[in-house]
Amino acid sequence: MLNHVRSLVVRARQLAPERGGALALAAAAVLALGGLGWVGRELSVSNPSSQTPSLLELLEQVGAPRSGPSAPATTVAPNARPAPAPPAHDRWVSPLRRQCTADPQLSRRLEAMVAALPTTMQRLTIDPTNYGSRFRSDAFGNPVNPTPRVVVLHETVYGMQSAVQTFLTPHPRDEDQVSYHLMIGEDGQVVQALDPAYRAFGAGNSAFNGQWVMTNPNVGGSVNNFALHLSLETPLDGEDADAQHSGYSAAQYDALAVVLTDWMRRFQIPPQNITTHRYVDLGGERADPRSFLWPELQTRLAALGMLCKAS
Repeated sequence: MLNHVRSLVVRARQLAPERGGALALAAAAVLALGGLGWVGRELSVSNPSSQTPSLLELLEQVGAPRSGPSAPATTVAPNARPAPAPPAHDRWVSPLRRQCTADPQLSRRLEAMVAALPTTMQRLTIDPTNYGSRFRSDAFGNPVNPTPRVVVLHETVYGMQSAVQTFLTPHPRDEDQVSYHLMIGEDGQVVQALDPAYRAFGAGNSAFNGQWVMTNPNVGGSVNNFALHLSLETPLDGEDADAQHSGYSAAQYDALAVVLTDWMRRFQIPPQNITTHRYVDLGGERADPRSFLWPELQTRLAALGMLCKAS
């Protein structure tokens, strides 16, 4: 049954343009919400007698992240030519505003979580077909900066356990290859699926404020080469095509602010570059993360001192 459902999901998933391939099959309604097409939550969520392994059991089955291929060295082809610009797209206007005051107690609690993140974060070893190197030159021979500078927020649509199973599964076909760098469960559990040094396949035909990188000259560009992808586990009532659901937990917003703070400090990412899958998607088919409350993130990032320089 699981394989049958996964096959239906695979057929409906949009082909990742930057990986090449033919035109996508028409996306199913749930996939149009922007999730990566996870199989639904396993029966073990409601049936303790199920033999499906739990998320923690899956995590125990995989070790520390394998060392993947390093980013290719910068090369400029002798016949390099200008890369096509992305189509016209509205500029991202961040809902996050400048704020230099915060609750001291909240600040202390969240800073403690930031300090503990390296030891509390679970790490996966996903199949190498589901990620790639960050390119230092595009398909036209032009040098590009592979340093992460944009964070794209997603939601899983289905349970995180199904996402884990998908990432661990080899996908030889380009159209099936998907990944996020990190996921946050409803209980606030942080699971790193891919080290930020690598390129996750989180967005297909996409751009951010007029920026994309084309790694295949025959298809459109993507933000993947310079983006970090983070997904929030969707609540059970969100496993549908509705425009809204009950939203994310306080624990998820706490963990989100903690992870974002870590990335912002490590890569000098400004708060204005935290965006959504809905925005970067050029096909107008994505809507995630639905029911996201920016004020919840605002309060927590301010407590961590990350918004005092925001414009």
